[in-house]
Amino acid sequence: MGIRDRLSRLLSEAAADAEAIEHQGEWWTWGQVQKTARQVTDALDAAGLDAGARVGVVLENRPEHVAVVAAVIASGRCLVMLSPLQPAARLAADIARCRPPVVVSGAEPLAREGVSAAVTAHGAALELGPDGTLEHVGGTAPADAPANPGVAVEMLTSGTTGPPKRVHLRTRQLDQALVSGGQIPKSERLLSSSASLVAAPLVHIGGLWRALGCLATGRRMILMPKFAVEPWVRAVETHRLRAASLVPAAIRSVLDAGVPKERLASLQVVTSGTAPCPAELADAFFRTYGIPVLMTYGATEFAGAVVGWTLPLHDRWWQRKAGSAGRAFDGVELRVTGDDGTELPVGRTGRLEVRTEQSTRGGRAWTRTSDLARIDADRFVWIEGRADDTIIRGGFKVQPETVKRVLESHPAVREAAVAGLPDTRLGEVPVAAVEIEPHQPAPEPAELTALCRSRLTPYEVPAHIVVLDALPRTPSSKVSRVELLGLVRDRLGQKEEQR
Repeated sequence: MGIRDRLSRLLSEAAADAEAIEHQGEWWTWGQVQKTARQVTDALDAAGLDAGARVGVVLENRPEHVAVVAAVIASGRCLVMLSPLQPAARLAADIARCRPPVVVSGAEPLAREGVSAAVTAHGAALELGPDGTLEHVGGTAPADAPANPGVAVEMLTSGTTGPPKRVHLRTRQLDQALVSGGQIPKSERLLSSSASLVAAPLVHIGGLWRALGCLATGRRMILMPKFAVEPWVRAVETHRLRAASLVPAAIRSVLDAGVPKERLASLQVVTSGTAPCPAELADAFFRTYGIPVLMTYGATEFAGAVVGWTLPLHDRWWQRKAGSAGRAFDGVELRVTGDDGTELPVGRTGRLEVRTEQSTRGGRAWTRTSDLARIDADRFVWIEGRADDTIIRGGFKVQPETVKRVLESHPAVREAAVAGLPDTRLGEVPVAAVEIEPHQPAPEPAELTALCRSRLTPYEVPAHIVVLDALPRTPSSKVSRVELLGLVRDRLGQKEEQR
């Protein structure tokens, strides 16, 4: 049974008094989920949006938003992801660019400057209350709005450059991704008494995949607004969870917090994806808690993970293969190619390519990723960097060009450069250097940081900004990122000495 049919059954057959989603200590029952889903479906029907129609959702980590996701996918419509993590101007521009005929949103994002106007300029705005009620607050859905038949989700990739990039995920991709990840429902049972924790943003593929995994298998969902150590530990302890997921930065946070071993005693495994998890970090967690960390590798284009570790693999191979991303999941083929597209021999590093039904291109075509990797003789995959310059900060992708443009909007900045500085907790953090226009007073780094905070998502804001008379350059006049990072380290060292 695929995810669409599974959601349809849950919304019509699940016991109304059964626990569905816990959020901040309060339970939503399946009856509440079903009531909200009916309101959504009725509103979309009334707007004349048939199967395949696009429905924008400003998706927050809240139970009523999960009900909207279930209703849209179950009805055969296309869920268009809109991120509440974006500042007002970028959210409004995203809505104006993709022009969904209907946008469902909580009150707070709609109240941001320019957002409601962007919605109603091309469609209808439906305000979703915290109790799951839905209210039409302006605009009209156009009768001739283009549909996207066969596509379940227009998924946002994080940290896009320029116009937000959307990956079109078809229902079969979601179905295959759930099967590959072990999220297989039991046909004889609609609901399960077990529970799973969802702490990643639903608007990103990691959070959405985990939420759909809960729904597909009928497990109760423990939905966190965002990750924080104590609430996460409390959820594990309270619900006696046997498995949980943590990005590397969160693994580091749990270790740094000195969480007592007994509070995590129920956990048998922790999975880790989104960003590469250093072997020494996974080992430290295993030594401290006796809990294996199983790495995974995937991408939005694959609707989740395509490579990973299992417990049997960990037991047999970890001592020899620590640091690997694992092996290809069932139904996934991998190869490594050179710059000319020729497949490279075993053990050689090149561009990783994937062939799977999880791909947006289907199961017959190879998809070339932006990751550099090698595959050893035992079929373990080793990710060795990126072919592009994306910075991965605690699992969130930051495009340097996006940050660069904001810094260069300051009247005193002639040119900016952005690079990733290695960080023990987050993997990398963006740092920047700016070259000042001649005869202009140099802005303080704090002023530039404030500018970034007003225009960027929190994880895109540079951790450090250096103001220079001239940026370091290579003989070809390109900015030298190696020298830039050296300058930042020098400045940080000077600050430490002055303390």
